[in-house]
Amino acid sequence: MKIGTKAIHAGETDTTTTGSIKTPIYQTSTYIQSSPGNHDGYEYSRTGNPTRNALEKTLSALENGKHGICFASGMAAIDSIIKILNPGDEVISTNDLYGGTYRIFTDIFDRLGITFHFTGMENPNNITKLINENTKMIWAETPTNPMLNIIDIQSLGKIAVKHNLIFVVDNTFATPYLQRPLDLGANIVVHSLTKYMGGHSDVVMGAAICQDDILAEKLYSIQNTCGAIPGPQDSFLILRGIRTLHLRMQRHCENGKIVANFLKNHPKIDSVYWPGFESHPNHEIAKKQMDDFGGMLSFTLKGNKLEEAKKVSSSMKFFTLAESLGGVESLVGHPASMTHAAIPKQKREKTGVVDSLIRLSVGVEDIDDLIFDLNTTFDLL
Repeated sequence: MKIGTKAIHAGETDTTTTGSIKTPIYQTSTYIQSSPGNHDGYEYSRTGNPTRNALEKTLSALENGKHGICFASGMAAIDSIIKILNPGDEVISTNDLYGGTYRIFTDIFDRLGITFHFTGMENPNNITKLINENTKMIWAETPTNPMLNIIDIQSLGKIAVKHNLIFVVDNTFATPYLQRPLDLGANIVVHSLTKYMGGHSDVVMGAAICQDDILAEKLYSIQNTCGAIPGPQDSFLILRGIRTLHLRMQRHCENGKIVANFLKNHPKIDSVYWPGFESHPNHEIAKKQMDDFGGMLSFTLKGNKLEEAKKVSSSMKFFTLAESLGGVESLVGHPASMTHAAIPKQKREKTGVVDSLIRLSVGVEDIDDLIFDLNTTFDLL
């Protein structure tokens, strides 16, 4: 089954009772039991809810997984994955990653006895030299946020197998429309469903998807025990969004390519970070593991002035200055003062997050209006 057909049909529950063509919103906290402990598969909505379960099945199908586990946010999903580990364990993570992920690693789990090593993963050899007897997990984003670096999932998967490590890939930027990490050797795929999967900037949720039964059992246990679950209303909204994922992603990719090339040729732009350029350091890897290059990109201004970056970010009309990404509307962000403010200046600048770096989430508007917006804004400099 192709991805577009999966997006529309995967996970729909048995509707023979009512004939509903869509999974209903099961807005209930508890379920009738015919006798103590005897029920029809549901007893309490923290443990399971039919709307949420339909979404989990859909996500599993899209990522070619076996188990989907939904959480109240992307950060709740990340939190639950790290809870698989024990004090004394070590994680090797990409050094160019979402600021919230960096914050939970360093501010929460580091003081609970889990050690994190951050390194550039464009070269897989950087990972091998950090592995020791305490290493239990490799954590990667690809494309990375916000530098759009590309990490070779297949190469990291082989390293993880060789050293018996859990390999996690954050697939938020790419979505399963463009990239399916489980097929390339990842053990767990994590999503902020808030972004492209929901696609309408109206719901916050996260998920983990895997093939392995033992990993799934641990994640289900953490989901139920810790209780960071999404409600049925939010689950329905993500399901609704997924049904047009393939249509939206196609337009995001088309618009992203045009905007990237426009920026590349603009005299006031210094560098543009987008994996679709042949000049991108890992363009060939992107071509191999992705079906297109997406609608996320970042760029820097000539002169690298913080004030000019803030002026550009605040002056656009159709690119709205806001946190998050992946909605139908175009968004602009200033990572140094927004998404990556939690990362110390010296560390973020080493990864390329300089003061003038601006990140764009290119939406599905008419491309002529987006280019006009950018042109008009740059004329202010």
